[in-house]
Order: sequence, then structure tokens, then C-alpha cells
Amino acid sequence: MLDHKEFGLKIGLEIHRQMETHKLFCSCPSILTDNPGIKIMRRLIATKSELGEEDVVARYEMGKNRYVTYEYPEESSCLVEADDEPPHPVNKHALETALIVAKLLNCKITDEVHFMRKQVLDYSNTSGFQRSSLIGFDGYIETPKGKVSIQGVCLEEDAARKIKEEKDYVTYRLDRLGIPLIEVSTGPDIDDPDHAKEIAEYIGMVLKSTGRFKSGIGTIRQDVNLSIKGYPRVEVKGFQDLRSMPKVIRNEVERMLNDIKEGKKLQSHVRKVEPDSTTSYLRPMPGAARLYVESDIPAFRITEHLLNEVKIPELATERALKLEKEYGLSPQLAKEVLTRDVFFVLVDKFKKIEPNFIAKVIAEMPKELQSRYNLKLDKLKDEHFEDLFRKLERNEISRNSVLEILKEICEKGNVDYDKFKPVDENKIEKEIFEIIKKNKGASFNAVMGEIMKKFRGKIDNKKIVEIVKKEAR
Repeated sequence: MLDHKEFGLKIGLEIHRQMETHKLFCSCPSILTDNPGIKIMRRLIATKSELGEEDVVARYEMGKNRYVTYEYPEESSCLVEADDEPPHPVNKHALETALIVAKLLNCKITDEVHFMRKQVLDYSNTSGFQRSSLIGFDGYIETPKGKVSIQGVCLEEDAARKIKEEKDYVTYRLDRLGIPLIEVSTGPDIDDPDHAKEIAEYIGMVLKSTGRFKSGIGTIRQDVNLSIKGYPRVEVKGFQDLRSMPKVIRNEVERMLNDIKEGKKLQSHVRKVEPDSTTSYLRPMPGAARLYVESDIPAFRITEHLLNEVKIPELATERALKLEKEYGLSPQLAKEVLTRDVFFVLVDKFKKIEPNFIAKVIAEMPKELQSRYNLKLDKLKDEHFEDLFRKLERNEISRNSVLEILKEICEKGNVDYDKFKPVDENKIEKEIFEIIKKNKGASFNAVMGEIMKKFRGKIDNKKIVEIVKKEAR
């Protein structure tokens, strides 16, 4: 195991997550679509600055000698995304969300909001830049390994969605362009690869606590900035699964050490995460001059009145602790049901059923259906849980049948509850005896298989085993 302190490892994070609201600079909905819409073709032409300087990233992208096709679905994009119309006034809900996050991360709030243009030259922004504004700064997170600084909380717009890439052209769809993003940047204060994962999880928890962010694949992106002694900063992009973060960082440190050992020319650059937890070269690191003032959006003040209107939510970790105490849930179950509104609806509606059992049914059993039976959960709706607990409360089904009922719903989309009515155990015992007599000489497993076909879900499995062993004697 590498001693990361020995190599002067420095780690910082950038967390980006989409907000659950309409687009940042127009009223188009923040939805993705399969409709490509009309197509717009463009080509990048880089020019030198007034001082005769040429941007290294622009030169790199132009060297690819390719063009771009933008797909323009009208249900989720407009002339703002096509860069044929100036941006509209900023989305106030998105601004308020950024202020909430900044406060939760102990940040100082800027006096004024100034949107800047951040140069982006991979064609993912039709304008060639991303609009971004600093909302909070100089914050911190307290951790067992020490304080980690929050350098900035920014409000910005997401890029267009890459659909296809060939050698001479790339295709982007404008449905994602303009969706409001939060960007949270830490200082290079993170101690080690595992600490990086812990901080990313904490920031994710803070964002989730607001109830204002999208979830699912593609809605959140984590980037890692790291360096060691003798090697310039490298930015690693593309972490979708936080579990891989420590391994990727360790692999990247080893790669850096090998580069130093082999005497390679070292330059700051951007890399992407590969499926095997290694990284590959993506592009040069953009220069500091890529940020300049957005002239189409006037600056505006963050007033005391606006700040006082912002309601700061309770953190998810604090709510989970309350759930543990109030309902007797395990820490894991409390986290699982925390954002499941159906849990609170069911607990309030079905007073005769313990909250702990309700939590297990809605949180643990669906995972068992996936792992044990390889079933998809798309047919399992909140109303199915409500029907199930109504039947339980009326003693129309037994608890032993719950998993089988959910299994049938996942398979068929509905369930025949009559099959799962409670039965007389004495009657079942007699029927089990008859099955054993018919299968005299068969193995225990064979007999159990025949019995389970008939009684699965009607009586506890352990009870069935007890009856079989009793009859066998």
C-alpha cells in the first residue's frame, strides 16, 4: 500500500448535479427526449486574442478537423439553447437552491451575482462557453480527519448531450443544454483516496437533503483534482460510481509515479475514468484565461430580504437519526426510507402494522427480488404497497406471503390475493403428511420441493421444515 503522505498527495473534488426545475435561462422543461428534432451543422473556428495569443485547447480541438451536428427537439429546447437568442432572466428557483446549498456548506454568500462565460471548446455548448456564477465561497465540512474547505458553490448550466461521435464529426442533442447545475468545489485538503469518497458522499447527502435535485444516471458527475510532488495537477473526470473512486485515485498515483520514474515530459492535463478503474488522456488542461464576463446577463444583488426567504432544510443524516429513534429502525433502514414518501404515508395510514416491518417491505424486499429472482421493479408501484398493507391489516393475507405477492406483481403487474389467504396450520399439517406419504423414499429436498410448490407464501418456511421433520419421525 502506497504511503500517500510521503508522495505529497493533494486531492480536491468538483461535484456537479442537475437541479429539478426548468432550464436556467429560459422556461423550457429540463427533460431528455428521444426526438432528435431539426438538425443544425456548425464548425469550430478559433481566433487569436487582441494580444495575439492562441488558446491551447482551441488549437487542440481544431486539430481534429471535424464538424458538429446539433439536434434541436422543440419540446425541450429553444433559440436560447441554439445560441440564436440572448439568455432570459435567471431561474429564481435554481438561484434559491444554490443559496441553500451554500449555506448548508457553511459558505459566505457573494454580495452580487455575476455570471461569467467559461470557455468550452468540445462543441458541447453551442456558444462555445458555459455560463457560471459564484454563489458561495470560503465554506467548510467538518470530518473526523479534519476540516475540508469548500472553495466555491457555483450555479451554472449543463452542457448538451453527446449522441454520437465519429472521426470527422460529433452529434449533440440540445435537450440537456441549459439544465441548471450546482457545482461544489473543495480545496486540496482531502487526506487520502478513501477520504475523497467520504467527502463526495457527504456532499451528495447535503444536496439530497434539499429535495431539489434530480437523481439517476447522468444527473450527477464527480471530478477529482490531484497532484503529487514533482507532478502537475491532473483532473480526472467521469466518476459515476463512488465506490470506484479510491481505487481510481490509487491507480492514478501509481501512473504518475511511473511517469516520473521514466522521465516523461509532465504537463497538467485532463483524464477520463475507464471501466477498469484506470484513466486515459482526454485533453490539455484549460488555461486560466478561459473565464470572462457574461455581457448578456446584468449583475444583481443578493439582498437580505432574499436570504431571509431561503428556508434551510434539515440534513438527511439528522432526519435519519430521528427516524431511528421514532420508529425503531436500523441506521441502514432509516437511510433507505428517508426519501421514500410512501413510507410516511403507509405508517400514518396503517397504525396496526409496525413501522419497522413497513420499512423492510418497501426497502429490503424489492432488493431481494432483484438479487434473488433477477426481477425488474418497474411494475411495482406505491399503490401496490398500499393494497398489500390494507390486506395485512384486515388479516386477509399473512406476513409470510408478502415477498411472494411482490414477486407476482413484478412478474405480472398484478396479483391474485385469493391465493394468499391465511390458512389453518392444522389443515396444512395434514396435507403435508399426505405429500410425504405419496413421496415415500424420496430425498428430503425432493419432498420439500413438492411441499413448497403448494404452500409457499401461505405459511412460514421454517414452520414447514418443522412439520416435515416431525412427520418424518
